[in-house]
Amino acid sequence: MLSKTTITLERGNAVDSLEKKLAGEKATEYIKDGMTVGLGTGSTVYWTIQKLGDLVSQGLQIKAIPSSVDTERLAKKAGIPLTTFAEVNMLDISIDGADEVDAMFNLIKGGGGALVREKFIDTFTHKFIIVVDESKLVSKLGSFPLPVEIIPFGWEVTCQSLAELGCTPVLRKRNDERFISDNGNYIVDCHFTGIADPASLHSRLKRLLGVVETGLFINLTTLMIVGKRDGVEVVSPKSNLT
Repeated sequence: MLSKTTITLERGNAVDSLEKKLAGEKATEYIKDGMTVGLGTGSTVYWTIQKLGDLVSQGLQIKAIPSSVDTERLAKKAGIPLTTFAEVNMLDISIDGADEVDAMFNLIKGGGGALVREKFIDTFTHKFIIVVDESKLVSKLGSFPLPVEIIPFGWEVTCQSLAELGCTPVLRKRNDERFISDNGNYIVDCHFTGIADPASLHSRLKRLLGVVETGLFINLTTLMIVGKRDGVEVVSPKSNLT
């Protein structure tokens, strides 16, 4: 169902924002009273958070764990009660975006730099819902540079090791300064010509000294909500959803 030509939308235009809003808000329909919720990071989850804030103000009883400092700020502003993994060891549901989604529901994430914390909330959850617009659907991962979080010490050597796996590693910068993740690490954007075997590449990357985590999210997706110009499409790779 996902093996289709990617639709490129200009970031920030009206159509793009509408598709993201539709997908982000649709995801809140799966959240019920008493749930603990993982909140991802990004422009589509922004709409999830805004809608959740409205629902909480109307009486919805939930607690959430944010995946980034930015998401924590948004959730607090929306009035969503927060918790931590010190209080819960498994979330009921997590909602997150993606930079790319392939035909097997594998993801590239980390464009916003929150990939490590996102992987926590997307792994330690009973249901993981992806919210995206159509531009994120691809037949094969790799057009979007793969984010890899690394420790600052010896980053030059780690980048050399990354390059040996067939990519062009680029240390991420923001405002001409090295980008620092919420965990105090660097992000390297790895430019591959394509990723034929995401699971194998993830394993090889994780074995490199200095690598904290990769932006490859493999076999985690429970449900995907795709925002389209004429509404939303809900797609499940699994048959055991309730």
